[in-house]
Amino acid sequence: MLSKAKIKYILSLQKKKVRIKEQAFVVEGEKIAAEVLNQNYFKVHSIYATEIWINNNKTIANQYKTKLTTILPKELKKISTLKSPKEILLIIKTPNNTPLVKNIQNSFNLVLENIQDPGNLGTIIRIADWFGIPNIFCSEGCVDVYNSKVIQASMGSFLRVKIQYVPIEKLFLRNPSMTIYGAVLGGQNVNKTDLKDTGFLLIGNEGKGLSKNIQKHINHPITIPKTGSAESLNAAVATGILCAFFKL
Repeated sequence: MLSKAKIKYILSLQKKKVRIKEQAFVVEGEKIAAEVLNQNYFKVHSIYATEIWINNNKTIANQYKTKLTTILPKELKKISTLKSPKEILLIIKTPNNTPLVKNIQNSFNLVLENIQDPGNLGTIIRIADWFGIPNIFCSEGCVDVYNSKVIQASMGSFLRVKIQYVPIEKLFLRNPSMTIYGAVLGGQNVNKTDLKDTGFLLIGNEGKGLSKNIQKHINHPITIPKTGSAESLNAAVATGILCAFFKL
């Protein structure tokens, strides 16, 4: 049975400051858990699973038996943030060092400024994974990638896409030869833009878009042409559409 202290600790990992202090975050759901348990970069701290999951995953359960705690479904509900808990919850150690991005000049990369919605960031990570985009650079004002809602929305793609928090202007100054595309209203129709397969694609905040300080670095402003009456596109939806133009 889970102690009150253990329940309190697991729930406390929903707070960014606690995740930073403990260098740990929560992963929930059978599909994402299966991916995490079959990779080597992120280290597993502990596993909380029901007998149903353990019986259906005996090989992997035996592999992690020293870190595995069997819990009842009602206990899982106490530590889960999901409306319908999915048989297993993992606590994963945050990597001490993000892998250095190599050969950035030879790749197409996403740059996000102040994306606040966890669902948007998670979806953008999933989009990057779908299109084979290796790197996402986030401003320090973006939501934490280890927020449980970001992890959930990424559907495991956070395992394959490198996400780094950097001062965006310094990133551009360190890579002066790279093309910087920016999604802005009034930009050139993306349909009529000569798109390169390397460079940066800038996506701004959900409500405010890209800041003026960041916009001044853009050398190729682009926009998705509108044929209907909607005022704007969701940040993740816009990212997906633009990535399709660049990658397909």
